[in-house]
Amino acid sequence: MSATETIRIPLGYKAPDFNLRDTVSSKYFSLEDLKGEKATVVMFICNHCPYVKHVNKQLVAMANDYMPKGISFIAISSNDVSKYPEDSPELMKENAKNENYPFPYLYDETQEVAKAYHAACTPDFSIFDKDLLCVYRGQLDDSRPKSGSISDGKDIRIALDNILNGIPVSVTQFPSMGCNIKWK
Repeated sequence: MSATETIRIPLGYKAPDFNLRDTVSSKYFSLEDLKGEKATVVMFICNHCPYVKHVNKQLVAMANDYMPKGISFIAISSNDVSKYPEDSPELMKENAKNENYPFPYLYDETQEVAKAYHAACTPDFSIFDKDLLCVYRGQLDDSRPKSGSISDGKDIRIALDNILNGIPVSVTQFPSMGCNIKWK
């Protein structure tokens, strides 16, 4: 496991479109199909990463709290499954069901979507406003596996609450940290 941080790039870029298969429903979805009325959270995650396992319950809780408020959540896995078969679409489907993901869990086989979003690690988070402009690229919270702290989603929750209340999201953001995406 190689600890990798989110790539820092200037905020304000437009969310790249995609057309990816949801591993649970087997349907293909575009960003337009899944975007939220008020904001969209795009998360690059995977099954095997201990950093993702550490925050899974919080991802589900946060999505359940904010989806009814017009914020959508999209999970994407881009890992090379030939080297990491535990991240295969079949096991992604099983993991999504076991974790009760209320959001789609999409498979990026070509890794082109991860590259377009400048994703580097799992978990890697970006929040886009209603116009699909990036307002946040950072950590869920400051908890980490083996840190003894429970994930509370504080950093992303603050950003989402600001969006819902019409308050600008702070530009002071801390990068997410996790396993590097397993590139082909």
